[in-house]
Amino acid sequence: MTPLQNKDYQTLLNGLKEKIRQARVKAIHAANFHLIQVYWEIGNTIAQQEQAEGWGAKTVDNLSKDLKAEFTDMKGLSPRNLRYMRDFANAYTLFPILQPLAAKLRSTNSLKIKNKVLQPPAAKLHTASDDQFVQPLLAQIPWTHHTIILDKIKTAEERYFYIHKTIENGWSKNVLSLQIESGLYKRQGKAINNFSQTLPASDSDLAAQTFKSPYILEFLSLSEAAKERDVERGLTEHLKKFMLELGRGFAYVGNQYNLNVEGDDYFLDLLFYNYHLHCFVVFELKIGEFKPEFAGKLNFYINTINQQIKGAGDKPTIGILLCKTPNDTVVKYSLQGIETPIGVADYKLKQALPKELKSELPSVKELESILNTKAEERKASFEKQLEKLKPLIGKYKNHRSKTQKNKT
Repeated sequence: MTPLQNKDYQTLLNGLKEKIRQARVKAIHAANFHLIQVYWEIGNTIAQQEQAEGWGAKTVDNLSKDLKAEFTDMKGLSPRNLRYMRDFANAYTLFPILQPLAAKLRSTNSLKIKNKVLQPPAAKLHTASDDQFVQPLLAQIPWTHHTIILDKIKTAEERYFYIHKTIENGWSKNVLSLQIESGLYKRQGKAINNFSQTLPASDSDLAAQTFKSPYILEFLSLSEAAKERDVERGLTEHLKKFMLELGRGFAYVGNQYNLNVEGDDYFLDLLFYNYHLHCFVVFELKIGEFKPEFAGKLNFYINTINQQIKGAGDKPTIGILLCKTPNDTVVKYSLQGIETPIGVADYKLKQALPKELKSELPSVKELESILNTKAEERKASFEKQLEKLKPLIGKYKNHRSKTQKNKT
C-alpha cells in the first residue's frame, strides 16, 4: 500500500473536498451580495429620477434597451425587472445595503423580539459587535425570493419576517410562496399556551414562537364525519407536507407511540423531537371543540415521556393539542395549575365535498362533453352569422369600387 492509499490520505482528501465545497458556497453568497447591491443601486437611481424628473414608463423601457445593448451577457435587465429594482429600493430605503463589507449587521440569530418572530425595522439593524460580521440581511436571500415578497407583501414588518424565515429555514422560492399564501406571519406564535409559567424565560419565548395556530392541513381532504384516526392516518401518509407545516427543527419519532404504565398500554397520536428546543413534542389530535379533560390526558402523556423516554440532556417535553378552540378563556383556565408545558392550537382541513352535493355535480367526462358541445354550438353560430354577412360585404365592396371609379 502506497502512502497515498492509506487512511491518512482519505482524511486529507475529504478535508480538501470540504474546503472546496465551503469555498463554492462562499463564492455564491458573495456573488449574491454584489448582485443585490447592484440591483439596489439601479433601483434607487430609477426611484430618485422618477421622483425628481417625472420619468415615465417609456424611460424605463429605453433604459432597459440601452443597458442590454451595453451588457449583452447580463440577464435581469428587462423593464419588468428594473421596476422590481425600483420597488426594492423604495421598500428598503433605510436599510444599509450599501455599507462596506466590514460594517456588518449582527447575526440574525440574535435578532429576536420578545413574543414576536419578526425581523426588527431597518433602523434597529445597524448595531453590530466586532466579532459578529455577517452579510446584510437583504443580501442573504436570492433575488427571485425578493420579487415574490415584493409582489405578495406590503408591510415592512411582514417582509422582514419572511426574509428572516427564508434565511433560517433555507426555503426555496416555491416553499416561500406556499408559506406566504398560508398566512404564516399571522399564525406564528398564536397557539394558546402556559409556556411562560412552565418553562425558563430563555426557552418559553422560543417555544411559543415554534408553534402556531391554526395549523393548515389542507393537504388532507376529509369529510365532516372524519375521526381522529382518519386525521392521524392522513398526516402520517403526508408526513413530508406535515413536517413543512410544523416548521424548523422537527424530527419524526412515531405515531400511536406506545407508553406502558404499570402494565397498562397507552398510545399517543404523534411524537416528534425538536432539535432546536432540545425536547420531545407530543401532538394529540381531537375532532371537535376543546374540552378541559383533553389537557389532563395530554399532561399524563408528557409526564410519562419525561419519566420513561426523556434523556438527561433533554429539556422538558412539550405537548400540543390540535382541536377547535372557540373559547380562549376555557383553554387558559384549563391550563392554569398544570406544571407541564402545553399549547392548544386550532387546525384547518380542506373539507371533501358532501355526498349530496357531489352527486349533483357533473363528472369530468360530462364536463368535457358539455364544453365540446358548447364549442361546436359556438362554431356553428359563428359560421351562420358569417354566411349572413357575406352578401353585405359583397355589396360594400361593389359600392366602394364604384365610388373610387367616379372619383377618377
